[in-house]
Amino acid sequence: MEDKNIKFKRIYQKFYYQFLKRNYSGITAKSRVLPNFLIIGGVRCGTTSLYYDICKHPSVEKAAYDEIGFFDDNYHLGEEWYRSLFPTKKKMKDIEKKTGYSITGEDTPFYIWNEEVIEKIAKMIPNVKLIAILRNPIDRAYSNYQLSIREGTENRSFEEAIMEDIKYVNSQLQENKKLNNDDYKKSYIAKGIYVHQIKYWFEKFNEKQICILTTEEFSENPDKILSKIFKFLEIPDFSIPNFEKQKMAKYPKMNQEIREKMNDFFLKYNEELFDLLDKKLAWEN
Repeated sequence: MEDKNIKFKRIYQKFYYQFLKRNYSGITAKSRVLPNFLIIGGVRCGTTSLYYDICKHPSVEKAAYDEIGFFDDNYHLGEEWYRSLFPTKKKMKDIEKKTGYSITGEDTPFYIWNEEVIEKIAKMIPNVKLIAILRNPIDRAYSNYQLSIREGTENRSFEEAIMEDIKYVNSQLQENKKLNNDDYKKSYIAKGIYVHQIKYWFEKFNEKQICILTTEEFSENPDKILSKIFKFLEIPDFSIPNFEKQKMAKYPKMNQEIREKMNDFFLKYNEELFDLLDKKLAWEN
């Protein structure tokens, strides 16, 4: 009986979210495309701003909304629900006729650390182009913590939260355990161990399908970085009139002592990442 109830619930969810919530888009799902590119992460690294900047290109049509989360939280809704969030094939042909090219994509920063997500993406859209934007893990953690404070989900001091995180992550990794999806979700520190996350993508996708950049270089020279991304996406270069500043907030400067402790922790993992990428990223701690 329980299995029948679960099956019925899933059928109802698919019907509700595809047809009642998505309406015309859900009905026309079969005539819609899948994404050409995904911004896979990371969290608090500027993925939303980057996504909307890319979508200002005349050959890029955006999805219904950002952070769709299909391959992690919404996979049970099915491929047709996912398609309902993207443009129709006709719309894409019209864009191509007008500009010479047409692509679409989405951004979900929680994809980056989830191995199950990588398997699902590789199965459904194996030729997709993947973009990861990475931020100095120290600044990323502090930004993530400040967001938790604003949302009322954190009552520890930053120092307490980080030291507890470091202790937990070290205990997991010293026992030769992999950090799992829940570990990454709840940990400010784990999200910044990029090398453990990026290597999964390199194992499943051709490196030519993956573009990795940093928040810092994008902030310093957005025109140059966008040109690099447009080239990667195989669309003409384009200069956008203004750059997005999504989800930004002001907060106090980090205590230097805890910054140094975090630097000591991340040093090894950053060096491993630089070796993996064969590139030293411009992170001054």
